Amino acid sequence: MVVKRLHFRVHDDEECSCGSLVALESGKEIPFEIKRIFYIYGVDYTQTRGAHAHRKSRQVLVCVHGSCEIVLHDGSSYESIVLDMPDKGVVQEPLVWGEMKHFSSDAVLMVFSDSSYDPADYIRDYDEFLQLTGVAS
Repeated sequence: MVVKRLHFRVHDDEECSCGSLVALESGKEIPFEIKRIFYIYGVDYTQTRGAHAHRKSRQVLVCVHGSCEIVLHDGSSYESIVLDMPDKGVVQEPLVWGEMKHFSSDAVLMVFSDSSYDPADYIRDYDEFLQLTGVAS
């Protein structure tokens, strides 16, 4: 599995110490039209979020504060990515199982989706996911 990692341009003002800015636009830094944005925070380090795949939706995950681990699985291979900088992101493609875990106490994970919320798009049963990816028969 090839996971698309994103690195966003940071705009710093060299003449002042007024912080940094990262601008994300639909179809530019985010490789699709954004239909929905949500964020996850207040997750205990021992808890896991996600644990599902999407039939059609694509997502970009960015930990805008703190850190967390993203584990992606396409049915045959796994990849683990630590997001710990607000200028880095990862794309979760359709039919890729995703889990988010090991959240730092200050973590805020922002997710950009190419579709509106649709419960029918979610695959929450791991065996069903394996069947859809052709791994299980």
